[in-house]
Amino acid sequence: MKVLANDGISESGAETLRKAGFEVIIKKVAQEQLKDFLNKNGISVLLVRSATKVGKDIIDNCIHLKVIGRGGVGMDNIEVKYARSKGIAVINTPAASSSSVAELVFAHLFGGVRHLHDSNRNMPLEGDSRFKELKKSYAGGMELRGKTLGIIGFGRIGREVAKIALGIGMKVIASDQHVGEAEITLEFYNDQTIKIPIKTEPVEMLIKDSDFITLHVPAQAKPIIGTKEFEQMKEGVGIINTARGGVLDEEALLAAIESGKVAFAALDTYENEPTPAIKLLMNESISLSPHIGAATNEAQERIGVELAEQIIDILKKKKSAAQDS
Repeated sequence: MKVLANDGISESGAETLRKAGFEVIIKKVAQEQLKDFLNKNGISVLLVRSATKVGKDIIDNCIHLKVIGRGGVGMDNIEVKYARSKGIAVINTPAASSSSVAELVFAHLFGGVRHLHDSNRNMPLEGDSRFKELKKSYAGGMELRGKTLGIIGFGRIGREVAKIALGIGMKVIASDQHVGEAEITLEFYNDQTIKIPIKTEPVEMLIKDSDFITLHVPAQAKPIIGTKEFEQMKEGVGIINTARGGVLDEEALLAAIESGKVAFAALDTYENEPTPAIKLLMNESISLSPHIGAATNEAQERIGVELAEQIIDILKKKKSAAQDS
């Protein structure tokens, strides 16, 4: 069977598939040429990340397709229900990148409270001529220890964020539509562990009590955080979105920064990817990254292997079921 990794796959993942007898094609096929490529090459498994879209046209017309795999968490670029209704398995890797996204949250948080995102813009330009002025401008940073972090969305990633927050001495509150209480396990040297239960609460309560807020929810029909929610937050709050563009109202965010309600923000995802609004990109109070939450070497290795193992298992079961019938 042939596998097309259209947005790439780690070498360990590709090797796992090859050892199981799959032909792995690692090639970027343009969206408009994808359907023809899949058919001409008899592709049984299509692997994508967020760049490639798998809609009804591909699902209806690619007769060899048996599995669609998404390297990552969200699957809003795939017509999941429709594919499954046609007998095509759709898989993702929800656990593989959780730690990577959580660490990016804190990369932005640590940088934001010490103004590193802005000082890194200005030091190369003015560090030799205005050192003392810049030092004064970026003084008055804040420590995270003892502050309250509100986590909206308490799935795998949200819980990894909570682990880091608790580990550095932050207070954690969480909100989730489906989770009532979760137990966070902190692991230490010599196999020592501490278990900490965290009860969730409504978003409207969380946003009033949090010094910092981080979003970890799937794509939404409308923003979870907008003008009304910003008005209820503490003065000088920090907010981070590494989830999906559109879960945070960007116009409302800019207004909240302008009013001083939001001291700083961090964005890894945007409403208009891959062309974020210039007003966001130029705002000195926003720490920016180009949707790299899962883009660590370790996460990509885990993603590749996890996809490979799921594909092998699914197709073995399909083959066995066909033989039994």
